[in-house]
Amino acid sequence: MSEFLKTQALDIFRAAVRACDAGNLVRQALRRNGEILTIAGKEVSLAGSRRVIVIGAGKASARMAAAVEEILGDRIAAGLVVGKKSQPPSTEHRASPALQKIQVMEASHPVPDEGSLLGSLRILDLISSATDRDLILCLISGGGSALLASPMPPVTLEEKQEVTRLLLKSGAPIQDLNTVRKHLSQVKGGRLAQAAFPARILTLVISDVVGDPLDVIASGPTVPDPTTYGEARRILAGLDLWEECPPGVRELLTRGESGEIPETPKPGDPCFERAETFVIGHNRIGLEAAAQRAAALGYHPLVLSAELVGEAREVAKVLAAVAGEVKKRNRPVSVPACLLWGGETTVTVRGKGRGGRNQEMALAAALELSGTDGIVFLSASSDGEDGPTEAAGALCDGETVDRARGLGLDPLRYLEENDSGSFFSALGDLVQTGSTGTNVMDFQVLLIQSGFWA
Repeated sequence: MSEFLKTQALDIFRAAVRACDAGNLVRQALRRNGEILTIAGKEVSLAGSRRVIVIGAGKASARMAAAVEEILGDRIAAGLVVGKKSQPPSTEHRASPALQKIQVMEASHPVPDEGSLLGSLRILDLISSATDRDLILCLISGGGSALLASPMPPVTLEEKQEVTRLLLKSGAPIQDLNTVRKHLSQVKGGRLAQAAFPARILTLVISDVVGDPLDVIASGPTVPDPTTYGEARRILAGLDLWEECPPGVRELLTRGESGEIPETPKPGDPCFERAETFVIGHNRIGLEAAAQRAAALGYHPLVLSAELVGEAREVAKVLAAVAGEVKKRNRPVSVPACLLWGGETTVTVRGKGRGGRNQEMALAAALELSGTDGIVFLSASSDGEDGPTEAAGALCDGETVDRARGLGLDPLRYLEENDSGSFFSALGDLVQTGSTGTNVMDFQVLLIQSGFWA
């Protein structure tokens, strides 16, 4: 692989991640002037608020909380956010400073653990005494669904863990996954806002979902939920998972569908009368920064989409075909070109290997690009963790397949086994950033220079 192109692809990816730093996003959106708080251009008076309470969950919540404490420190009465247990941050992405007013707990992701449960219960306890004279600032980012987990009886934490594993392995889209999770929870699907009422609740959101649907991001704990128990049951049945689900899950969803259990709060529910939500960060911010960096490096940048979805290995074929069109015909942009995508693909796990959606996409792309010259492809997650691995993603080019075979590695077999992590580890082509403290889905960078197309 051209080390020069590889270095430039990494440079462009890092520019995208830096632009989405969670602390900076909060500082850009939140301003305080005495007792006037401005959130994304909207002024909120603190004068009538007896207490300001900060709560939240997500991979970026600790960094968000640090920025909020900088701005509101003396006005915060109490606070608690739940972040992810993760690998140490890199030098570029330093850990959040120790907080004085807001406690940070850690829990597991993508499958919840005891920390998820304890954090949820403590947040519910913290807001249980809130009145209409209190202001609650809620900090939400991707990963909150797992990090904020309080199963509704009769579902146990172990049963919630099991159904989460089943859904993750199935490759279900995040919308379906979160529809199920919302209906097994005491905090998701607007129920956190319900618990906070009648306090005023203002939610700052960093989106990790295509299109920024508020009810899907972290399973929408403070917004109305348009989905139902019946939909959750039908999703599991459609994936042939209903009979595999633990008994408590089947009992709860069946009783909910029959009306024995109240639905999640819907649009128009009184609990949302004093609730407002502001999206302060998303994937498009990173793509714009990546395009600017690519232009500075001499490329013709083109952002093709911030809504890339689908099965990772199939999406790779489409991206490689676009690269071919640029290489052969200089369209939709001329070489030297930098094509950029953002979004979140899925992987249907059939093998027993180790990897993530970005590494799998890069492996599939390597097969499509084999034999070409002057092309480098990078796919990596903005949070620095691709699936259950310590890598953010991987890089490939037209020589990747030949290099692998020279080492005795069969790329097709690794793809069939969903073992892209092992494949790229052997080649030294993993993208490793450490935990970045933000989460706005994934970025794909495709660099194309003059050369040949086999």
